Amino acid sequence: MAVPGKDVHGPLAGVRVVELAGIGPGPFAAMLLADLGADVVRVDRPRGGGLAINPEYDVTNRNKRSVVVDLKAPGGAARVLDLVDRADVLIEGYRPGVAERLGVGPAECHARNPKLVYGRMTGWGQEGPLAQRAGHDIAYIAVTGTLGMIGNPGEPPAIPANLVGDYAGGSLYLVVGILAALHPARVHGTGQVVDAAIVDGTAHLSAMIHGMLAAGGWQDRRGANLLDGGCPFYGNYETADGGHMAVGALEQQFYDEFIGLLGLADVAPARKDLARWGELREAVAARFKERTREEWTAVFEGSDACVAPVLSLREAPGHPHLAARGTFVDHGGITQPAPAPRFSATPTQVRTGPAQPGADTAEVARDWDVPALAEPAEPSEEAEPAKEQEDH
Repeated sequence: MAVPGKDVHGPLAGVRVVELAGIGPGPFAAMLLADLGADVVRVDRPRGGGLAINPEYDVTNRNKRSVVVDLKAPGGAARVLDLVDRADVLIEGYRPGVAERLGVGPAECHARNPKLVYGRMTGWGQEGPLAQRAGHDIAYIAVTGTLGMIGNPGEPPAIPANLVGDYAGGSLYLVVGILAALHPARVHGTGQVVDAAIVDGTAHLSAMIHGMLAAGGWQDRRGANLLDGGCPFYGNYETADGGHMAVGALEQQFYDEFIGLLGLADVAPARKDLARWGELREAVAARFKERTREEWTAVFEGSDACVAPVLSLREAPGHPHLAARGTFVDHGGITQPAPAPRFSATPTQVRTGPAQPGADTAEVARDWDVPALAEPAEPSEEAEPAKEQEDH
């Protein structure tokens, strides 16, 4: 098997990452680094963990390798620190203070490797009144005001899966922080800790909205603004067959094309007449109900009306544009998103399927020159693992 980071492509080829196994945004961040070519070694637990699915299907562990280390057993921390000696990055998603208690906190790691970028992924952050509390994506985005923006007026906020908090506000900010910290680490030889909190990242995502709010261009309530469903030409409409079409005809020229193709040019009220937006919404909704999603897709095909069919997860890979670009790929019998973004000189790819716990121990011990990693370890006496992870 090809050794990740040595003879594969990707802009991060040669970067070594230690990932202390967790769930949610930590593994996704490590997957993104692995997709970009880094040699990511996931340190799994003897008792398992991760998603409640067969690990063969956990796509967030693709392009990685796995070793098993019991951090609570004698010598467990020493094995991880041996990997840290040879790593550029470490990622952990424990509650604050747990990594320190396990002997693999920033102080211990930087004593062994001053250049290490130590990435910490939590929901609440490393300090603050809620730092030690359990939580999930929905709670993190709730307190930032982001969840309260999403949904219809008069209804509870809509839940955007765990994409806005865990992955957008969490994983992506951790990766940005790691990549930024790698630069001074390589130039000056000094590593640092990256504290990526989902509450911080999610709040940061709403920067533009806060500017609009301060300027009086955004109302602090759901379904009353240009981009939150309050606008009749920026929203979703049901079709005759129960499907939906997404409309984003914000600019005048796109709106004109949209209304023309919809067949409402002669009867639709003025776009800028906010007092008649309710009337416009009703007219648009009624017209969309006259045809199926497939029929409306054909009507808007090739236009600049900014209208698209709302597809399901299983339908999306078959969309002609996504298929032409290879936005989704099939690997090991699993249809999954391809690595993103794309690079002209250092292309990326799905190289290997999800890493199976411990399957690569001997190989990593050889490639990273950590022979002790492959030696039998004493088991931990603790029957039940402590609640170490953030609850994502």
